[in-house]
Amino acid sequence: MQKLYFSEGLVGRDWAADICLHVGAGGLIEKLETGVKAPRGVQVYGPVLPGMPNLHSHAFQRAFAGLAEHKTPGQSDFWSWRSAMYHFAKHMTPEAVGVIARTLYIEMLKAGYTAVGEFHYLHNSHHDQALAMSKAVITAADETGIALTHLPVLYQSSDFGGKAANEGQKPFLNDDRAYARLLSILAPRLKGRHRLGLCFHSLRAVPEGAFAPAIAAIDELDPQAPIHIHIAEQVAEVEACLKATGKRPVEWLLSDQNVNERWCLIHATHVNEAEWRGMAERGVVAGLCPTTEANLGDGIFPATDYVAAGGRFGVGSDSHISIDAREELRMLEYGQRLVRRARTVLTGDEDGHTGEFLWRSAALGGAQALGQPVGEIGAGKRADLIVLNANASQFAGASYGQMVDAFVLMGQPNPISHVMVAGDWVVRDGKHAMEDESFAEYRSLVGSIAAKMEGDA
Repeated sequence: MQKLYFSEGLVGRDWAADICLHVGAGGLIEKLETGVKAPRGVQVYGPVLPGMPNLHSHAFQRAFAGLAEHKTPGQSDFWSWRSAMYHFAKHMTPEAVGVIARTLYIEMLKAGYTAVGEFHYLHNSHHDQALAMSKAVITAADETGIALTHLPVLYQSSDFGGKAANEGQKPFLNDDRAYARLLSILAPRLKGRHRLGLCFHSLRAVPEGAFAPAIAAIDELDPQAPIHIHIAEQVAEVEACLKATGKRPVEWLLSDQNVNERWCLIHATHVNEAEWRGMAERGVVAGLCPTTEANLGDGIFPATDYVAAGGRFGVGSDSHISIDAREELRMLEYGQRLVRRARTVLTGDEDGHTGEFLWRSAALGGAQALGQPVGEIGAGKRADLIVLNANASQFAGASYGQMVDAFVLMGQPNPISHVMVAGDWVVRDGKHAMEDESFAEYRSLVGSIAAKMEGDA
């Protein structure tokens, strides 16, 4: 048992002073006290917040973030991005995935993400390779200290109707039997702070008949395992789904699958009122990735109406064009402000601080989406915590909830000083123990792959 003392912090919806946390086995908070002064000579940490779950990550895509911004005449920017993605996917080995994921997870931890949902679809079309790829991700999480919800992706076709995958998609493929076998082998490897989940790439990549076998396979292992899917990200997908099924993507999912609190619908950008109301009523989590959605020109999710209807949401860094939960939340809120031409729109009629509302809501939604006992500071929750530097310039003049507002809504520099996952400090004074070595290895690897892009074009 360890006792941790903090000068102040966010406990539930309240800002409390003089916090003492009793952290026991497995990094779980066994007791929380407020108004408790630390004994003389015991370290008191600064303001504390719950760590943020990152509910949507494609680790290998970090390697080409910023390398797909050149527009070819006559083509959409999206296609230059997809070309870069296929190039890097083709060059991924388990060793390369390990290097990239390790560096990415260090960056996440330093930015305040304490858990990650790895939407992992690099299987290389072969059982041994699929297992090795997943092992590389799990090892990276173990080495860096981040909590992992591993989400191996089922990917079988290139479009609706079971259309055959193209050459660039072949590293992603798995048939029903191989996928079930992969889940069964991975399940015992994901213990402690790690978790296994089920993941469908998208409606276009998973034929209708493949849903039931995959869900049956995960239910045998864990009937509460989270289920994720990309859905309704772009208008073209909505149009193709209507043509193929007569229904919009989220409409089809809600009517044809037992969608409930286990499900996280990634993006869901293009939904009508019946769809977003259905999502809210079913208790699903909308997995929003505003910086990636903006980078790809996807559109803006109707978050204001959805949240007002009781809809739950979390955030993810997806393609990792940005690794900053604060930036995801700022873009989410500011996008709604621009659409509505108003301020503080996501808090709705609720009386409270915008930054606090955004951080608390996304942390709780992300915890649900990842099936992790995190998202708030309280007894029974895991000690996944971030500590702010109270002396940072962003906090001048701020008190109580204003500190969270300033933390979320102001920009750089990063004011996070320490990060804890499951009771262990993984970042101290802004630094991770493995970062220098990992970043050097990462630069060498990515440079060598990027140098081959022109020859592969």
